[in-house]
Amino acid sequence: MAPARKPNRYVQLIEKIFHAHYSTGDQAVDFERAEIISTATELNIPLPKNLGDLIYTFRYRVTLPESIKKLETREKEWIIRPVGRAKYRFALVPRWNLVPNPNWTAIKIPNATPGMIERYAFTDEQSLLAKLRYNRLIDIFSGVTCYSLQNHLRTTVATMGQVETDEIYVGVDRFGVHYVIPVQAKGGNDKLSVVQIEQDIALAAEKFPGLVCRAIGAQFMDGGVIALYEFDSSDQGITVRSEKHYTLVAHEELTAEDFATYRKSQSELT
Repeated sequence: MAPARKPNRYVQLIEKIFHAHYSTGDQAVDFERAEIISTATELNIPLPKNLGDLIYTFRYRVTLPESIKKLETREKEWIIRPVGRAKYRFALVPRWNLVPNPNWTAIKIPNATPGMIERYAFTDEQSLLAKLRYNRLIDIFSGVTCYSLQNHLRTTVATMGQVETDEIYVGVDRFGVHYVIPVQAKGGNDKLSVVQIEQDIALAAEKFPGLVCRAIGAQFMDGGVIALYEFDSSDQGITVRSEKHYTLVAHEELTAEDFATYRKSQSELT
């Protein structure tokens, strides 16, 4: 029998930090970024080059270690929230597993992405943000005329500390109402997280208090299909208000049948 593999250093660090504070029945477990350094010293393992990557990894890329997950319930799971500058909280919250609905038909949109962008985009996330921007997908999805204000906005929110949003749009509708639209984009193996949506809504409330917030998430699916979600925040937490799927195609791939289907769908809504 092969020897058991030793947990990697990220798993060792997050487990040690969690269990140092957890007591039976806790719904929240607080810790500070400085504990990553002291815990690494205690365990005699090298520090991550970027301390924030430890938190990011367990928020968005991989599940928490089994010793933490076994303290979850069928209805609730642990997430990591920011609660101040360099301060975090493991919180036991209702399960939130966002997976694109396979029953949605992808709406065909003529691809307006410049070839140079298609060729040289570095990452899936950057490529996705560019496709949203050049194809006006945020406008199409939201029904609001939108303008990209800033991408990768990093700022602080009083109750959370430092937060980052992939892109901020501002927009106006036909009635003159102004909107702020924070967008989170995920490609590859990364997944949209409830924590990111909470941060986006909090950022919008603090930095743009006079605007209506419409938080949106974007996710690449198989075949380059783009899933877009709009989220609501309520006493029940973050919920999905609407979901649509879009596929970018050459103009000649749009058929008369496609147009007839879209016209029929529009007439049924009005």
